[in-house]
Amino acid sequence: MSSDGDIMITITIDGKKIETEPGITVLEAATKHGIYIPNLCYHPNLQPIGSCRLCVVSIEGMKGYPIACHTKIAADMSIQTNTEALKKLRKNLIWLILSNYPQDVPLDSQLKKVVEYVGVNEILSSYISEPKHLPILQEEPLFIRDMNKCILCGRCVQMCQEVRGVGAIGLINRGIDTIVGTNFDDPLSTAGCKFCRACVEVCPSGALVDKQEIPEDKRKDLLIPCQYGCPAGTDIPRYVRYTAEGRFDDAIAVIREKFPFPHSLGMVCHHPCEVECSRGEINEPISIREIKRYVAEKDTKKWKKNLVIAPDTGKKIAIVGAGPAGLTAAWFLRLKGHAVTVFEALPKPGGMLKAGIPDYRLPPVLLEKEIKDITALGIDIKTNTEVSSMGALFQKGFDAVFLAMGAPKGFSMGIPGEEDPRVLDGIKTLQKLNFKKETDIKGDVAVVGGGNVAVDVARSALRMNAKTVTLLYRRTRAEMPAYEHEIEDAIDEGVEMKYLVNPVRVIPKKDKIHVECVKMKLGEPDASGRRRPVPIDGSTFTLVLDRLIIAIGQQSAVSKDFSVELNKRGRILVDENTLQSSQKGVYAGGDVVSGPASVIEAVQMGRVAASSIDKYLGGTGDIEQKLTTHDEVSAYLGREEGFSERKRVEIKKEQVEKRIPGFSQVEYCMSTSEAVKEAERCLRCQLRLKIEQPPLPPVQKKTKKKP
Repeated sequence: MSSDGDIMITITIDGKKIETEPGITVLEAATKHGIYIPNLCYHPNLQPIGSCRLCVVSIEGMKGYPIACHTKIAADMSIQTNTEALKKLRKNLIWLILSNYPQDVPLDSQLKKVVEYVGVNEILSSYISEPKHLPILQEEPLFIRDMNKCILCGRCVQMCQEVRGVGAIGLINRGIDTIVGTNFDDPLSTAGCKFCRACVEVCPSGALVDKQEIPEDKRKDLLIPCQYGCPAGTDIPRYVRYTAEGRFDDAIAVIREKFPFPHSLGMVCHHPCEVECSRGEINEPISIREIKRYVAEKDTKKWKKNLVIAPDTGKKIAIVGAGPAGLTAAWFLRLKGHAVTVFEALPKPGGMLKAGIPDYRLPPVLLEKEIKDITALGIDIKTNTEVSSMGALFQKGFDAVFLAMGAPKGFSMGIPGEEDPRVLDGIKTLQKLNFKKETDIKGDVAVVGGGNVAVDVARSALRMNAKTVTLLYRRTRAEMPAYEHEIEDAIDEGVEMKYLVNPVRVIPKKDKIHVECVKMKLGEPDASGRRRPVPIDGSTFTLVLDRLIIAIGQQSAVSKDFSVELNKRGRILVDENTLQSSQKGVYAGGDVVSGPASVIEAVQMGRVAASSIDKYLGGTGDIEQKLTTHDEVSAYLGREEGFSERKRVEIKKEQVEKRIPGFSQVEYCMSTSEAVKEAERCLRCQLRLKIEQPPLPPVQKKTKKKP
């Protein structure tokens, strides 16, 4: 009897008695007990068809050589898998399989492993193979089809037709002309292919291969590139699938497992996941950020019923800075049962989400709601409270500290006349705008810089009724680090772009400032990898302006009293794995460590810090909770005509003429039908990881040669 009460039967394989459940095949029984029988057409996720016949065995009382993948076991069955006769027969079968195979078998293929294990008999030594001369199809997305290497095992066809239910490929032609292909030799895109690449996964011969090399140790990362591309490792395939199924509560719960800012990130994340999305190689990537935004807007807070705050640990943590890194760390540390106090120098929490992103990109009410969810856990946020000394925090009884002060200072250009009061700092200007303070923007305005802050300042200046706004950038548009869609919006709204221009002097006048500029050209690449801007002799010209706003970068401002080691740029040095600083019990993350980066990168550093601090305080460091049921996705996709041609949902925006003046939201949220439609474009890359591996030959131990 087995442990679950099922009746077991005894069989003998190669003289070894084994107990196994009835109803399975000889091949399955042998594989479960570590006995390898050569095979090529068999696959554990498919119905056996026995086309290769390599799994022939000898069974006492049976005539001939039955195939193990089809033959069911019976009580007291005696099986031989490796007799000399079987070895010879398999070598002959391998010769037949390779008789029309072109040159070398791919080293990492199942076919190569089986050939090396079985060996080859040259049963017709004078035979010269006739190449098929079939075209190698390399122009289609994601994978290459070389049917010259096909051994007609049928696994790819079974997977496409029976498991996925797509039926894009099949066995076509007859007799010796049979190949795997599409009807009428149509491209995969018009044959109904959903590019799930299950066919590639089960191909044993190298006839179907990924265009991108996928090392085994990078397999998950490269096969689910959107999740790998997300700094926080968000389970994007899962929440996109839930959205496609209309399960919006489950979708937002999956996102919430990773961070407490789904709505804010749905508005402002630079979506590196979309850059990696495999759908982009077919036509356009999935609009992942907008799906996140949609489910965040539809959030009914059902995830809260599954949220558990651990019992009080008695440990106290101080977090300096209420930005995305600090508040993310606070969220997860509080869930682990620690008492958390956040100190913020500004009047309101949110860090650069509040102080550095204009309201037209991130409406304040959305951020405030998410911060309210954070404080509802019992997290104390003390605003207008600047921390300048580490010692003072430890004297107050805090057991650990997380420094997340960001990079709140702008850089000056160091040019003559820059001290004129009509020359403004970009970071301070955005901060004043977001806290509804007087900004002194008027008339003809120029903004210096090419990053997101510069573009935000330029667009904000227009909304403050500046007469004209010009953005001055010393490189070309191709080198601008600002997000492309933000640049496009700025141009649409009326910001004039002057590329290859750099201010060199400010000349104060009574009513205006005269800004002397020089034209630039691009030279050799600098440390950033971008071509270095070089002044052009004799190209000086003057702009007459009311205000010049400098937005050329951000820097941290870490007090020496924090007693932590800094690098040359004034950023805190930390262990890259734990984020621990040079001082015991003190951790740091976000822009104060990385320099100006994205919100999602800051969030991830907050997650890492929370895990490290929890471990430091005696916890497990396991900070995540499941906020919804993680059910498995069906292997069945079904056929859908025109799937590959389905275009990305276009996000609607407020008409340009209605955006200015004022700071009303520019981009609209998807509708329910649009969100579902967009999520349905997903290739379901995660399904490939659910495909089992076929039984492979045991690794041959290499014997050392005698000296």
